[in-house]
Amino acid sequence: MRVAAVDCGTNSLRLLVADVDPVAGTLVDVERTVRVVRLGQGVDATGAFAPEALARTFAAVDEAAAACRRHGVAPGAVRFVATSASRDASNRGEFTAGVRERLGVEPEVVSGAEEARLSFTGATRELLGALPGPFLVVDLGGGSTEFVLGEREPGAALSVDVGSVRLTERHLRSDPPSAAEVAAARADVDAALAVAARAVPLERTRTLVGVAGTVTTVSAAALDLRAYEPGVLHGARLPLPAVRAACERLLRADRAQRAAMPFVHPGRVDVIGAGALVWDAVLEHLAAVAGVAEVVTSEHDILDGAAFSAAERVRGAPAAAV
Repeated sequence: MRVAAVDCGTNSLRLLVADVDPVAGTLVDVERTVRVVRLGQGVDATGAFAPEALARTFAAVDEAAAACRRHGVAPGAVRFVATSASRDASNRGEFTAGVRERLGVEPEVVSGAEEARLSFTGATRELLGALPGPFLVVDLGGGSTEFVLGEREPGAALSVDVGSVRLTERHLRSDPPSAAEVAAARADVDAALAVAARAVPLERTRTLVGVAGTVTTVSAAALDLRAYEPGVLHGARLPLPAVRAACERLLRADRAQRAAMPFVHPGRVDVIGAGALVWDAVLEHLAAVAGVAEVVTSEHDILDGAAFSAAERVRGAPAAAV
């Protein structure tokens, strides 16, 4: 069946229109797009969405609505999930009303646990049986990072408030960031990792899977790609030393150097250093506690999980409601 999923995060709004068979567990892309909207601009400091951030986001929602009409996706087959910034914003009612008006569906401001569950489902469906579990899926976003551990189904999960946009706005203000700024940001990440480790048995990890834009961009740097190539990145198994070296290179680069890297999306240029800092800390911790030596990069994440769940909802709905 044809469904659509929209993932609206702190930094980007992504759309997936796909033909999904929820019984067979297959998903075939029809259209997959990303728009950097920076919805979380200033939310960490002000607690509210900025008017210009809402305007950028609503323009991207208009584009998503047009794509759904173009591909014949019924409103009942669309799932719109909003994550970290939308959980934190005091004026999220304005955001949800704007999405409802444009797309005809109610946006779901999902909990960190639900975000982790959807990311796990999207990232691991095709890995089951091919790589050993337990799988630890790490979804590194703009406002938060989710950890979820499981075998065939997600188990222990936690969302912590460290992400590329949040840490950039909070700490990394120099170009390139100063040693003191890096140390302050790293302290935040280490504290968040300690919280995560108390809720999720990270030491049980056998296969580490990283998802979302920061992770895929760091992987592109580790592979020294001449363009952002999803087909090359998806499923790439990279040794931790190579990925950590790429993290260091991105963190220490200045804005002009990052902008010149052909695999860095223009909308990530100013925040990828902070994202790389978070990812490096996570990799260092997993190597120490679980002996992880490599990481699997996945282009499939919460967006794919939301598409599967949309198909399951349609399949279980009465015919008149679809």
